[in-house]
Parts: sequence; structure tokens; C-alpha cells
Amino acid sequence: MQRKYLLNIIITIVCFIFIGRLFQLQIIRGSNYDPIHNSAVKIEYDYPERGYVYDRNGKLLVANQLSYDVMVQPNQVKIIDTLEFCNLLKIDKVSFLKRLNKAKKYATYLPSVFLKQLAKDDFAFLQEKLHKYQGFFIQKRIIREYPINAAANVLGYLGEVNETLAKKSKYYQAGELIGKDGIEKQYEKYLRGKKGIKHFLRNNLNRITGSYLNGKLDTLAQNGKDLTLTLDIELQEYAQKLMAGKRGGIVAIEPKSGEILALVTAPTYNPNMLVGRKRSKNSIKLFNDTISKPSYDRGLLAAYPPGSPFKMMNALIGLQENVIDEESTVLCYGGYKYGNRKHEFMGCHCGIYARPIKLKTAIAKSCNSYFSVTYKRIVEKHNKPSEGLDNWHNHVSSFGLGNYLGYDLPAGSPGLIPNGKYYDSRYRYSWNGSTNISNAIGQGEVLTTPIQLANFTAAIANKGYFYTPHILKKVDNLPIDNEKYTVAKKTSINKKHFSPVIEAMHEVFKTGTGKYSQVKGIEICGKTGTSENFARVNGKKIQLPDHSILVAFAPKENPKIALAIFVENGGYGSTIAAPITSLLVEKYLTKKISAENKYREQKMLNLSLEDIYNKQIQKPENLASGTK
Repeated sequence: MQRKYLLNIIITIVCFIFIGRLFQLQIIRGSNYDPIHNSAVKIEYDYPERGYVYDRNGKLLVANQLSYDVMVQPNQVKIIDTLEFCNLLKIDKVSFLKRLNKAKKYATYLPSVFLKQLAKDDFAFLQEKLHKYQGFFIQKRIIREYPINAAANVLGYLGEVNETLAKKSKYYQAGELIGKDGIEKQYEKYLRGKKGIKHFLRNNLNRITGSYLNGKLDTLAQNGKDLTLTLDIELQEYAQKLMAGKRGGIVAIEPKSGEILALVTAPTYNPNMLVGRKRSKNSIKLFNDTISKPSYDRGLLAAYPPGSPFKMMNALIGLQENVIDEESTVLCYGGYKYGNRKHEFMGCHCGIYARPIKLKTAIAKSCNSYFSVTYKRIVEKHNKPSEGLDNWHNHVSSFGLGNYLGYDLPAGSPGLIPNGKYYDSRYRYSWNGSTNISNAIGQGEVLTTPIQLANFTAAIANKGYFYTPHILKKVDNLPIDNEKYTVAKKTSINKKHFSPVIEAMHEVFKTGTGKYSQVKGIEICGKTGTSENFARVNGKKIQLPDHSILVAFAPKENPKIALAIFVENGGYGSTIAAPITSLLVEKYLTKKISAENKYREQKMLNLSLEDIYNKQIQKPENLASGTK
């Protein structure tokens, strides 16, 4: 009798367990139950087309192509003949186990990439065979295609989502593609779209029997948004050709809008190198190159001494602070002596000896003595030099120097604009305007990036204001509406002080250091520069060939383009940076190079500095030079 009751009790308990479990699944969890964890439900993602990318004139820069990945969901894997499966995928057993263990480590119940980017022939063959291997399926994906070999540093590239990000993200799964650099990274949310999800029921033979919950949880894919960039790809391509065989950066900006017309780093690479199955091999080659650094964006990241173009900054601050005016004169005796010691002398190559030099001539002929006197007056105008330098620092900062500018690309460097505190800590409050006199001519501790100098030049072209540089122009053909890029930022210099500086910059290309790079019919305003370049070799400071620099805008009235050009180890600014500038200005404004400038074009296209770079790597002490 007791056994009879015991049996009834057991049956009752089991019934209550089943009822409780059903209640939990259907009532408590209900529609919130996650089907991903259910082995009877297969999840398929429908990946949208990533947004296309165009230049400012509608030329296609980034398109899409189909790719096929073999996916695995570890908790469903059942393979009887592993060797046969490996032969099918053209991999060995060691690789098979390694890939499967990696997938298990990520998540046993989630699909992840097992073998990526199959060839089309392999896909067609596998599609017929793969149903025999439970837990594996083929996933269609969209990868990038670059019709034009240019602007790799701007466009960026796609890379796989790693396990760490996948576990944190509610959207991405391991092995999916995500923007890793450039606009692909900056505007990932616009470009990626939204993937669709489909849920299917399957039987114990791994065959689909129908949709799960009649498709109630399914969603449709939404394609990414198309982007129009501010870039002029023809100008970008031309600038890249001119920089072949050279290292450095070029940035061109439209002054009236802050739109980036060209953003060049040299050397660079073909953006198609980081697409498809060859990506892994090529990325190792590109990112591990610590010598030429093709993946390093010199236009945004390289901080150089700005050299003589910085003299215009000190001229503007001197005018604003009333320590000089247009008629102020300085006598130059082959340089500026700023101390009693023999080495405390800054040489000058203006060629005007012991004759009064005014502002216009000082800029046109690049007189170091004039701007040394100006800088010293600015710093020592106040009771303490630190107060004077802080005032100078604030003026310089108002042009966007010394910070990241706020442009819409993920890479950047703040450069360096020192203040009073910087020197107080270095010299224990015992210093004056002569201590850091090299700041007068853009040497010393001052560091700027090409994009900062281009923006500085745009501010001069606009006579005292600038727009934050940006690369995005339209989203799905609608203009961007962001005050960050559409509201002008004013500098601390009064508008009236820009006219004499602009006249002097025009004189640079008429009679000054840029006179041999004039373009007939175009009034170019600019300033050449030669920046000293040092390296430490075996503990000794060695001077290497100088950097060639030029900033310019054109035309003089109603400027359409402002540029900054750095050519590493290029020597005088007038020899390389100036002719490259004039060619770019002519190309952008007239869409061609005139017959009279074809010789200049061929000379720059054929000019290579690779011998200098190679010698610099091997024996930099042999390149020690006194060239200024």
C-alpha cells in the first residue's frame, strides 16, 4: 500500500515539474525568450549593403562586392568524417581544430566565422555539400571595393570584430566587419546600415522545417547611407602623384567652408590591399613598416616645426599688440644676436644687410632678424616674460594651433604651442624673450601638423576667421547640418591687421622666395619655409637635411583654396614645396596644367628623395648638413 502511494507521489511531483517548466517558458519568459540559445532554432543574418562613398563631384570612391564566409555554431556541430570535411574546405585537421576551438571560446551557441571570404567557385561547390555537416552554413557578406587608387588614409578600411567587442556589443557578432580607420570608422553608424534577422525551425537532421513563430521576430535589413565627401579626388590623385618618391603631407582646404579638398600622406598604399583574403598578409606588411610608415597619416599626425610660415603668426600678434606696425623697421646684419656668447647668434639669409627692413619685405624675403625683434617685444611687453608668452600663446591658440582642431577624422596630433608655465618649469623662472627666440621663426619648441597649418592659412585668407576642417559634405545627398562645421570661429586678431600680411604673402610669389613658382593669371599668396631637422645618433645631435615647407592660398581675392605642404628632407621651401604648391593651385583652379608649366610638372613628378631616405636610415651621420 505504501508503494502505491509512493508511486502516486512521484508521478505528481514529476507533473508539477513539467507544469512549472512550461509555465516558466511560456508565461514568465514568453515572447522575451531568446531563441538564439535554442538548438532547434537557426538564426540567419541578412547583411545590408554598406553605404557608398562619393567625392564632392559625385565620383565613386567606395563600392561593394559580395563575399561568402563559412560560419559555425559549435553547439550544433556533428561531423562523422572530419578528414572529408577538411578536404572539402581545403584545410588540414590542425587548422580545423584551431578554428573550432576559437569558435567555442567565443560562444558555443552563437555563430562565428570559421573560414572567411571564399572564392566564387568554392562557394558554388560548398553550397551543395554543406548541408551534410550540421553546425556549418554559408553566410553572404558585403566587402569593400575601391574603384580609384587614392585617399586610402581618408577612406580607411574594414576589419573583423574581435571577441572582446562582440561580447560587449548588442549589435556585432565576432567575425563581422566594422570600420577600423578613416571615414569607415568615423561614420560607421551611417555606413553600416542595419542587418536583418531571420529565425528558422529545424529538425534533428538539421533541415529547415519552417519559420520560427511565423516570422514574428524577423526583421528586414536596412542598407547603409551613402556619403558624399568634401574631397576633390582629382586633386587628391594629382597631389599623390607629385609626392611619389617623397615623404610628407599635403592638406588643402576651401577657406570659405572649411571643407577638406585634399588630404595626402606620402608614402601611401592602394586601399584595395586591405580587402578580401589578402588583407591579413598586406596589413602585416603595411602596419609593420616602421621606416616609410605608409599607414601613418602625416597630414594629421606628423608634428613638424612650422619654420618660416610661422613668421606670419608673429607678425599678426605683433600688429595686434602694437609692438610693430607696417612702417616699423629693423636692421639685419646677417642674423640676430640674442646673447653675449659666440653661439648665441641666429643667422639670416634675407640678403638685406644693414638697411631698414619693413614688415612687407621681412615676410617676402623671410628675415629672421625682423621676427626675432618682434617676438622679443611681444614676450617682454608685460612685467613678466611668462605673462607675455601666455598672451602670445592665447593668440596662437585662437588659430587652432596646439589642439586637435575638432575635424571629423579619427587620427590627430595636438602639436605644441608652449606657454609661460612650460618655460617656468624648464628654466626655474629665470628666462626672457631671448631664451626661446627660435619660436620667432617657427623652430624652438613650436610643433604643428600640416592640417593645422592649412587651417591657419585659411584663417589668414578669410582675414580672421575659419571653419573647423571637415571631410563629410552630405549624407544620402542631404547637406550636413552641424554647427560645429558651419559656424565660423574668430581669431583674436583684428581684421585690419590681415591686409598687410596678405600683401606681403602676395609679394612672396612676386619678388620673394616663391617668385620662381608663379602661375600666370593666378595671384598666389604664400610663404616658403625651411625647417631644421635633427636626429640623435650614438648620443650625438646630428643635423639632417631640412624639411621643405610652404603655405599658400589663391586667388588673392575671394580665395578658393588654402594649402600646407611638408616635404621631409626636401631642403629649401622654394625648391620643392613651392613648385608643388603652384601646380596644385593651377590644377584645382583651372583643371589643367598650362604648357609653360609642363617642365615644372615633369620635374616634380620625377623627383625622388629615396636616396636621401635610404642613406638616412643606414648612416645618418653622413647626412649632417649646414643647409638652412
